[in-house]
Amino acid sequence: MLNVINPATGEELHAYPTLDSAQIEKSLQTAVAAFDYWKTVTFEERADALCAVADMMKQDQERLALLMTDEMGKPIVEARAEVQKSIWCAEHYAEHAAEYLASQTLESDAHHSYVQHLPLGPLLGILPWNAPFWLAFRFCAPALMAGNTCLMKHDPHVPACAAAIAELFVKAGVPNGLLQNLPLANDQVGNVIADFRVRGVSFTGSSQAGSRVAGMAGAALKPCVLELGGSDPSIVLADADLDQAADTLVLSRMINAGQSCIAAKRLIVEAPVYDTFINKIKARMEALVVGNPREETTTIGPIARADLRDNLTRQVEATIEQGARCLMGGRPVPGPGYFFPPTLLADVTNDMVACQEETFGPVTVILKADNAGQALAIANDTRFGLASSIWGGSEQAEAIAPTVEAGQVSINGIVKTDPRLPSGGIKNSGIGRELGPHGILAFVNAQQVWVGPKTGT
Repeated sequence: MLNVINPATGEELHAYPTLDSAQIEKSLQTAVAAFDYWKTVTFEERADALCAVADMMKQDQERLALLMTDEMGKPIVEARAEVQKSIWCAEHYAEHAAEYLASQTLESDAHHSYVQHLPLGPLLGILPWNAPFWLAFRFCAPALMAGNTCLMKHDPHVPACAAAIAELFVKAGVPNGLLQNLPLANDQVGNVIADFRVRGVSFTGSSQAGSRVAGMAGAALKPCVLELGGSDPSIVLADADLDQAADTLVLSRMINAGQSCIAAKRLIVEAPVYDTFINKIKARMEALVVGNPREETTTIGPIARADLRDNLTRQVEATIEQGARCLMGGRPVPGPGYFFPPTLLADVTNDMVACQEETFGPVTVILKADNAGQALAIANDTRFGLASSIWGGSEQAEAIAPTVEAGQVSINGIVKTDPRLPSGGIKNSGIGRELGPHGILAFVNAQQVWVGPKTGT
């Protein structure tokens, strides 16, 4: 059983059964049968199906948002926005997939030579709890438009969200088996990855778990895309618009109670503006409201699980013991639920726990750099390489961007995922890309076709 605790109350919310081996086999057979049909249909037919699913989301936004709020604690305002972003992703790929997958003519000794992009087959998406709808559609929308079918193994903490996503496809009346929910225990996943009928694996989660998934996919000779952990740096140069930077970086760090891979986790500030910037960050963090995620005014909901809150507490305490100054927060909120207050740590150095490990919670750490060169060195001194931001004069910031070791650099703006743009990491933050024109190419057969001169009469 997948037993869910409401993180806002600490009480049991519900339980969902996992699939047995016979049910898993039936799902695999259904995915293959669906693929045999789906790979033959036109882009227009695929787009119509995906838009029908998007329309179902539009009609049911509030219920879907509340599922996230109750299962993993996302504030209701943010949950609604996530449903809307998922709709955008579906509609974007419905509109642009044909363009992204257009055949490419290449010169050779042939009469005509080209590459066409063909689907692979059933794909397995292994997804985390922190953005249940967005991450599901980030996986399935491009995959389905490319002609693949999708098996979704969602996190055990969000089974109602997973069931609702699969139900959208049923209610939309699209062909059976395009996307199926696989409520599995974690120890059941390996056999599904190894099954020959599964032709690729997409994983979002921790670096440690991603390494295990990559090993299983590699052993089975299957492509995989991994979006893993981050310790994203934000470099604040002395000539930055400090108010704009503070507004955006507090939002980036605190959204979803800080439970985001691409949150601004290390704020690296040039010395001349260091103290001023700390004060601006602190003032904005003090205005945040911790509370019931169902309330419209709540900006910080609970940490999703007790073990995650306890690990965050360990990281903060260890960083303070190493010499960081705690300017606010620092300890779990007493009472029911798994709440952790907005926490601000200053005078942090890059060898401290909060920089060496990924912190998944509302904890802002600020480091001082003597100059832009030292800030860049600190930013790159990490095993992670997911995303980053640079704040300052656009010319200098853009000149620095190519030297930042990250899959994504945002200049004077928030780091975000966007269906129009590729997203992914380097180093221990992942393999491959999702979204944009690059993401849809992750799970296709780039088939080379060589056509000789015409023969016969």
